[in-house]
Amino acid sequence: MSIEIKDLVKIYGEQKAVDGISFKVDQGEIVGFLGPNGAGKSTTMKIITGYLGQDGGEVSVCGIPVKQRPLDSRKKIGYLPEANPLYPDMYVREYLDFIADVHAVADRRQKIESVITTVGLTPENKKRLGQLSKGYKQRVGLAAALLHDPEVLILDEPTSGLDPNQIIEIRDTIKKLGQNKTVLFSSHILQEVEALCDRVIIINKGKLIADSPLGQLRKTNQGNAVRVAFKETLDAAQLQTLRNVTAVRQLSVHEWELTSAETGELKKQLLELALQNNWNIVSLQSENSSLEEIFRHLTT
Repeated sequence: MSIEIKDLVKIYGEQKAVDGISFKVDQGEIVGFLGPNGAGKSTTMKIITGYLGQDGGEVSVCGIPVKQRPLDSRKKIGYLPEANPLYPDMYVREYLDFIADVHAVADRRQKIESVITTVGLTPENKKRLGQLSKGYKQRVGLAAALLHDPEVLILDEPTSGLDPNQIIEIRDTIKKLGQNKTVLFSSHILQEVEALCDRVIIINKGKLIADSPLGQLRKTNQGNAVRVAFKETLDAAQLQTLRNVTAVRQLSVHEWELTSAETGELKKQLLELALQNNWNIVSLQSENSSLEEIFRHLTT
């Protein structure tokens, strides 16, 4: 396991910021780590990276216990914190050279050029850090996290402050990195999580409330609506006669949305009704819940 957490606890005063959560992340996985503000995401990430100590439980990175061997575990991790700390008076290359020196990176000049290209810093690489936009500062933070070629990447809001084009570029970079690294990242942009991840972990009030592949999460929390389009023009009363239909909503002249606790059975009934009345069904599909809807349902 690249990351393994067992019964992790972190307490601030009388508040349990992290309350006994457990999960594992394997090499080659890109996992979205989600939760409302104050749920314990950043605290958990800081504990994994060794920036914070835990009050209970176990955390290991690449088989190395973080609490007992913090320096060894940090060598395996590239970390981009939510509040990306930079030295505004340093130049981009100067800062990356400093970070490379901290990690004792061999062939540092070649490595610096490589990460500058990887994260798209080339147009701004000769500026001071204080002159960069927030988006390019994020790129510098990501470049610093990649310099020592870590096996595990911990990214806390990596696309914060980026414009749509930059988000797509960073998304593509993370996808490539995830082919041979372990990536755990948090984001409030749930479309990014859907585009990047096959698996999501959701915590709320310090507790783990979901950990599953995205497809399975959708299946478990699937919507209760069916959308159907007929060639003919119908009346709502003709559809309200179906069993277990709780609501009928007309979306357009020919398209309807029907709500039912049994969407599979409802689709069968619609097909039977169409055959009986010689109606033509143009389209028929269940409405899947988006990750945003699932997130709201689980955290509220």
